[in-house]
Amino acid sequence: MTSKKQKLSEEQLHDLLIELPEWALKDGKLVRDWTLPTFVEAIAFVNRVAQLAEQAQHHPGIDIRYNLVQLALVSHDAGGITERDAQMARQLSLAFPASAT
Repeated sequence: MTSKKQKLSEEQLHDLLIELPEWALKDGKLVRDWTLPTFVEAIAFVNRVAQLAEQAQHHPGIDIRYNLVQLALVSHDAGGITERDAQMARQLSLAFPASAT
């Protein structure tokens, strides 16, 4: 098994994207978009994500554009996507299944 701080291989990334089809690779990061009904609901969503991320001690990049929220995961200390990012993506997908792509 890969260390949580070791970059995932191309094959592991491919398998992860099959497992989590709502996520994509973009600029070396694991990204996913969520569309919420309003800006206020998008901010509330981000606050819920922040609580989950704080508990995991692994914080995604967050981009908010009115009602569109994009989360991005990458382990800068490892120079890429790691098992830690994969686990966080799984947690986020479980906690917040609704998505727009």
